[in-house]
Amino acid sequence: MIKVNLKKLFVLGLLTFGFSVTTVTKAEHIPLRTVEYVDVQKYLGKWYEIARFDQSFQRGCTATTAEYSLRRDGDIRVKNTCRKDSPNGKLKVAEGRAWIKDQKTNSKLKVQFFLKSLKLPLFSGNYWIIELDQDYQYAVVGDPSRKFLWILSRTVKMEDSVYDRLVNKAKFLGFDTSKLLVTVH
Repeated sequence: MIKVNLKKLFVLGLLTFGFSVTTVTKAEHIPLRTVEYVDVQKYLGKWYEIARFDQSFQRGCTATTAEYSLRRDGDIRVKNTCRKDSPNGKLKVAEGRAWIKDQKTNSKLKVQFFLKSLKLPLFSGNYWIIELDQDYQYAVVGDPSRKFLWILSRTVKMEDSVYDRLVNKAKFLGFDTSKLLVTVH
């Protein structure tokens, strides 16, 4: 018969649990890195959403696009469109503005959408560019909380190998990529 010291076993269990909780907690709080530099002029234009984390403000969206243009005040005009429930569904449009929070890199922005009828802010969030193709053909945008994630492309379809690489990068950066929804176009 094996004699077990319950007190030592209990302490060992607490230490093991403590190390695993500490490891998870530290992993969740690793600062999110953005790309080194974004040429805003090259980033402007139309982007197609390839995949995203589902959010209440995008629930049921398909055929989603984002279009960026410069405003007279130097900020960026944002126009997001999608079709409700199917690529042929009712058009849904959200307009807002973005402004650069990190002038050195241009990779950290704040985005704000408005309730058009009242011109009141409806939603505001971080828009951090965490991956960007050198030719500005695809991008990954996230939030330091890791609750928001978008994979964007200049084309409606993205090569599987590129998509897989971007998903792996997001996972490496601490995003729960099992939450990604592929956008139907």
